[in-house]
Parts: sequence; structure tokens; C-alpha cells
Amino acid sequence: MVIVGGGAAGIATAASLLARQPGLDVAIVEPGDTHYYQPGWTLVGGGAMRSAATARPMARAMPRGVRWIRAGVAGFAPERDAIVLADGGMLHYRQLVVCPGLKLDWDAIAGLSDTLGRNGVTSNYLHRLAPYTWQMVRQLRGGRALFTQPAMPIKCAGAPQKAMYLAADHWRRNGVLGDIEIEFCSAGAVLFGVADYVPALMEYVDAYGIDLRFGNTLVAVDGAARTATFRRALPDGGSEEIQRGFDLLHVVPPQTPPDFIRASVLADAGGWLDVDPATLMHKQWNNLHALGDVINCSNAKTVAAARRQAPVVAHNVLAALGSAQGLARYDGYGACPLTVARGKVVLAEFCYGGRLSPSLPRWLIEGTRPSRLAWLLKRHVLPPVYWQAMLKGREWLAKPDIDCI
Repeated sequence: MVIVGGGAAGIATAASLLARQPGLDVAIVEPGDTHYYQPGWTLVGGGAMRSAATARPMARAMPRGVRWIRAGVAGFAPERDAIVLADGGMLHYRQLVVCPGLKLDWDAIAGLSDTLGRNGVTSNYLHRLAPYTWQMVRQLRGGRALFTQPAMPIKCAGAPQKAMYLAADHWRRNGVLGDIEIEFCSAGAVLFGVADYVPALMEYVDAYGIDLRFGNTLVAVDGAARTATFRRALPDGGSEEIQRGFDLLHVVPPQTPPDFIRASVLADAGGWLDVDPATLMHKQWNNLHALGDVINCSNAKTVAAARRQAPVVAHNVLAALGSAQGLARYDGYGACPLTVARGKVVLAEFCYGGRLSPSLPRWLIEGTRPSRLAWLLKRHVLPPVYWQAMLKGREWLAKPDIDCI
């Protein structure tokens, strides 16, 4: 078996496969040498976690018994059961799992790459910049702070506003919130895609005095001049460009499938991997599965989603090989612990169609309301669950439903 991608989805799938059937011949194709716990980056940017705690050498993250092929992927030849490596070599498989994640398209915003990490321009979507976010938040005592969100889909749709809430909470605790204008500039039309969670979020928007600017897409940044240019949607269907000055600019870039996915025969018309939303099997090739951020399903693109998807793919890969009975099905589960303040989290959990799907009893955590217990879960429980359970093939609260056939 070959798995493309050594992120959360790829390593969790490999671990789940080996937990089910030790001794499988599994290879992970991954060029990177560091594995990241990306949900921690927002906490780093808010001063609530150390940056070093979110990174480990890739060799330590790889499951025991997996062959690590340190190479990039250039393309696919599914008719020959092969992938094309970046060096021109071919790698053949019986079963293929594809989960390379997303491409963060920093160059889609003019001038952004030239000023990232300088001039008050930062992003928690990069490991190296999350500490700079916290530095800028601590230094800002007055002025204007802009937080942006591009058009969907993006990984962890709540992360852009989590950065904003943690910053606002710090400024409030330090008595400077009244001297800072906070604007949330989103390309979308709503604060959060699942309406049940919006009332709780709006309480914090109002408490922090945040100005919501929907239909605003960041298109250019001039770091030296401290100005950001937005394309603003107009009621008549047109648009106009406007400039806003800033003292702090937190940017979330547009996100797309990796180029080698978009150009492949595996992709749909939009460039996303074309899979069945329940079985996660490719719609054309039955020895190919995919999961994580790159698939064309309507679920939230979060680590929590990958945690539920990995056991589904592991079971269905073995079923395709005749080593397991029935088909596992994914219900679209995703979770977004919305950190609205240090010590308070709105624990959003939902499935396909925006249906709420809490993992814990409502008497313990009411997900539509901020709670201290959800903060403790986010800050202290989920990181070790990630490293010691998800990446080790331990499927706590993640075992899939099986349809017997």
C-alpha cells in the first residue's frame, strides 16, 4: 500500500491499517522532515502554547513498520497502478491512499510574500509566524488590527476568528482594548457556517467591539505603507477595491488542492480529489481512497475530520483486499473548538448538512455555549490524543460504522 502525504491524515491512516493488520507492506511518500500539530498554532499565536510543542521530527511521527519514501509526487498513472515521483521514478501499488493536504496560495495576494513576518503582517497558518503573531499582539497598544478570511474552502474555517478572539481577550485583560479598532474582513457572508454556533460567537464579537466586514477579500498588501487592499462585493453584484490602514494584519491565504492533484485525472472539475462522500473511495478507481483536506466532500477541513476519516479508509482498503468484511462509512463529522477567550471555547461539532454531532453528553459540554471544560479539552487533552492516539492507530471515539454486505 502507498499513502501520499505524511500529515495527520496519512500517518493516522497508516497507523490504523497496521493496528488492524500488523505486517502490512505500507509506504508513506512524504518529502517533509517535520510533522506539525497544526491545531496548536492558533494557541501559539495567542500565547497559550509553546511553538516547539507543535512540531516533531517526521521520523518520530512515522508508525513503526512503515517505509518512509522521502520524495515529492509529480503525478499519477492509475491505469498502471503507479504514482510518478518528483525525480521521475515510478512507484507501484496495490492500494493507494491520497492525502497530501492543501496548498496555501500566499502569492495569490499581491505583495504578501514580501512582507510576511515583517511590518506587522503575520499568519497563524505558518509555524514560523505564529510566535510573531503573539509578539505583535503583545506589542500593540493602540491602532487598527485587521483579521482576514478568504473564500471557502480553507483548513479549519474557525481559525481566522480564533486568532482575533485570543488577541482581543489579551488586549482586554491589559486594558487597551478600547484603543484598538478590530475588523474581521471575510470573503464570506456569515460568521460561521453552522448557524447554531453563531449566537455565542456574536456575544464575543459585541463584547470585543469587533467590526464585521463580510464580502471583503484581501487582494494586496503594502507592508511598508501598512495598507491592505480589499475587493468588496457590492449589492448590485459588482465589486470595488478599497484600502485600509493597519497596525497589525493577520492574513489567512486562499487555499487550493496541490498542483499535482489539480492537474491529475483523479480530480474533479474544481481540482479536488473526486471521492464518494461516505466510503471515501475514488469514484473511478476502486483501489484508490482519499481523505483529509484534499477531497471534494462538504465536511469541514479539520484534524478532527481526518481523525474520523482515517479508520474508515483503513477498513475500506482492507475490505478491497478481501481482508475485512463490509464497508465503513464516514458521516461528515468535523469539529472546530472555537477559542473565544483564553479559558473559554465553543466546541463546534457537526456532520454533513450542518447537523450537530456532539461527542460528549450535553450535560458535560454544551457545545453551542462557551465553556471552561471545552478549553481544557482543547488545550490539554487534544494534543496528547493527537500524538499518542490518533497517530498511533488508537481510535478513541473514532471507530467507524460498518455496513455489513
